[in-house]
Amino acid sequence: MHEFSIAMSIIEIAEAEARKADATAINELVLDIGTLAGIEFYALDTAMEMAIKNTMLEEASIKINKITARARCSGCGEEFDIENVFDACPKCGGLYHKLLCGKELRIKSLIVETPER
Repeated sequence: MHEFSIAMSIIEIAEAEARKADATAINELVLDIGTLAGIEFYALDTAMEMAIKNTMLEEASIKINKITARARCSGCGEEFDIENVFDACPKCGGLYHKLLCGKELRIKSLIVETPER
């Protein structure tokens, strides 16, 4: 289950960024993940639940924005949503296209808690 190692990497990056802001906790984490990123969303949810224990994210709200994969046909220029890289263009039936989005895996935002000064 590579989702656990991905969860650990997300936590590591989030905590490093929170420390830069002298944060004591992370209250919210928002992720952007494309539908063709090779991530099983349920497995990532489960992995995150286990991995956040005893971290700055333990009480955090974790939100995942699923980015629908989108492509542009090389033949006719039509833009369309795709479920896998072998989907044909719905307009001309062409099999060659450029992926526009859908492979993202990024931390979009963090909301952190900092000590009062």
